[in-house]
Amino acid sequence: MNRILFVSHCPSANTESLRNAALTGIAGLNLDDVMVVAKSPLETDANDVENCDGILLGTTENFGYMAGLIKDFFERVYYPCLESKQGLPVALYIRAGEDGRGTRSSIEKILTGLRWKPISESLILRGPYNDAFEGQVAELAMTMAAGLDANIF
Repeated sequence: MNRILFVSHCPSANTESLRNAALTGIAGLNLDDVMVVAKSPLETDANDVENCDGILLGTTENFGYMAGLIKDFFERVYYPCLESKQGLPVALYIRAGEDGRGTRSSIEKILTGLRWKPISESLILRGPYNDAFEGQVAELAMTMAAGLDANIF
């Protein structure tokens, strides 16, 4: 059984809709060998990372940077998982009201340090909320799930 750890920061109804779209997209694939463990960054610890086969990350952009709880998540799991989870497939989406590049850059530096392997370019959802964002996040989540199911990642 492949386990996706889905760590998402959801401070608003819009970001909750993005999380739900990802979960609905994965569930719609009806994959027998993939399960999703969805948690907030504050609930997630190194044990969760140790027991997963891929990570889907969702964050907001706050002041041109990742959400503080996502940073806290990385600070708590970085050293405990540094050696054991190298090569872990990861996908990232960023809900950015403005730009998103600072958030992407800061998270990608951490992912490089952890030696986690992005499955695609980071998805930045810029500007005013658009319902189309939900389809983009669902597609990213389904790519992660299908890739794990097919042993591509």
